Amino acid sequence: MQDQTPHLSVERRVWDVPVRIFHWSLALAVLGAWVTHELGTAYFVYHLWCGYAVLLLVGFRIVWGLIGTRHARFVNFLHGPAVTLRYALDLVRGRELPYAGHNPLGAWMVVVLLLALLAQAILGLFGNDEILNFGPLYGYISNELSLKLTSVHRQLFDWILAAVALHIAAVAFHRFARSENLVRAMFSGRKPAESVRPEEEIQSSRVVLAIVVALALAALIAWVVIHAPIPAAEDFGSVY
Repeated sequence: MQDQTPHLSVERRVWDVPVRIFHWSLALAVLGAWVTHELGTAYFVYHLWCGYAVLLLVGFRIVWGLIGTRHARFVNFLHGPAVTLRYALDLVRGRELPYAGHNPLGAWMVVVLLLALLAQAILGLFGNDEILNFGPLYGYISNELSLKLTSVHRQLFDWILAAVALHIAAVAFHRFARSENLVRAMFSGRKPAESVRPEEEIQSSRVVLAIVVALALAALIAWVVIHAPIPAAEDFGSVY
């Protein structure tokens, strides 16, 4: 008699809890920053807090890329130009090799987005809207420089949106052309066993260490903001 027991797909853990929380929290923070900007100056305080969240999250991910779990560390997923080009050619030819963590192209997209968002968040700290509101570090620079940085801040966001769109397109490609559900993996932390060797599976999320890192970064950001100089009244109209 034929065995009627359904086949159970074996999965292995790849993404730790901190990486997954970071990923979706960053998406919400960027979305919130965009929405609060579009809503106008009355929502500047909320825009500012979204910026703080982006800065904290990106800072955390950079640190976690140095001390985090196996597939979170940059040293384990960043590859040189030769490997990246070879992967891209294999992808075009339809013979892509599976990677437990980020593939070579996805890895560089991660780096580009992190650096762009870090620059965006830092620029926002020095910016102003030429009406009533300014970033917490505005007092360190002249109004003229603040306006220049604000202009770059606005222009850079368009490039970030383009990078995000490319990222989403890549995820959709893997879902529909390669039957690889990257979104599900970023929720569950698991990938099919055929793409993750037993020795590549992570055994712990190191949550306590992640909490310590996040709290330390939050304290650092708060200290910098609290101790920033308050602009003179003649330099700006009012404080939000």
